[in-house]
Amino acid sequence: MTVSDWGDWLPRAVEDADPDTVAIWYLGCNGFVLKGGEGTTLFFDPYVGTGDPPRTVRMVPVPFDPEDVEVADAILATHEHVDHTHGPSQAPILANTGATFYAPDDSLAVAREEERWTENWDVTDDQFEEVEEGDAVEIGEFTVRVEPAHDPDSTHPVSYVVEHESGTFFHGGDTKPAAEFERLGDRYDIDLGVLAFGAIGNIPDKETGDPVRTKWYSTENEIVKAASDLELDRLLPSHWDMWKGMTADPKALHNHARSYEYPRALEIVEIGDRVDL
Repeated sequence: MTVSDWGDWLPRAVEDADPDTVAIWYLGCNGFVLKGGEGTTLFFDPYVGTGDPPRTVRMVPVPFDPEDVEVADAILATHEHVDHTHGPSQAPILANTGATFYAPDDSLAVAREEERWTENWDVTDDQFEEVEEGDAVEIGEFTVRVEPAHDPDSTHPVSYVVEHESGTFFHGGDTKPAAEFERLGDRYDIDLGVLAFGAIGNIPDKETGDPVRTKWYSTENEIVKAASDLELDRLLPSHWDMWKGMTADPKALHNHARSYEYPRALEIVEIGDRVDL
């Protein structure tokens, strides 16, 4: 595993924080940490790998070593892709903290069968918890609701709605606009929502190495469509910083969003930044 560029300051910052509401740190790619006022700490899609150069090349620092994480109540994965379900990034956190790994079936198949977390790290099978759309999980001061996502590149993606007395957080994984999002916008009052955003770029083919025009994330118009349907108060674009050939400028979203009622505001952050509900 790659050694962090930043030492252990980010895990220590999370541990030392005493938020009045819910503090949220961006880990780059699609990773986030949420910490509530009572101390419950949730990780979403943490990934500290470097990709698979030269096909996928990481463009942001590795912000922490997973072995340095000493406090976590849960890790939640949105789908089975390597930058969302990844043993070297996530299993050491489970081993150090005893946290539970919540994920849909195909993500758990990666952990159990492909990467064999229980054999390669000090992780037990009872730390795995399968979730599916419609489930609700109580984790400390948070209620996590599992909702649909639309990611044609994934075999079973989900999104998460995280409810707290201070507000509601949405993590869409790598979703594009989904038919279900208008229903979610009516059902929930989402204060802050994370949606993946990126360019359409040329990525080398796995077999031939030839460049292939590739679309993994929402475009400018698609991310605003999803945010509008979800009725997000604040939209936080993610994933735009990560892969060479897929990077984009989230500030451009101001021009695309300004004529819509939702999102009401853009929350532009860089890796390591903290925002609060």
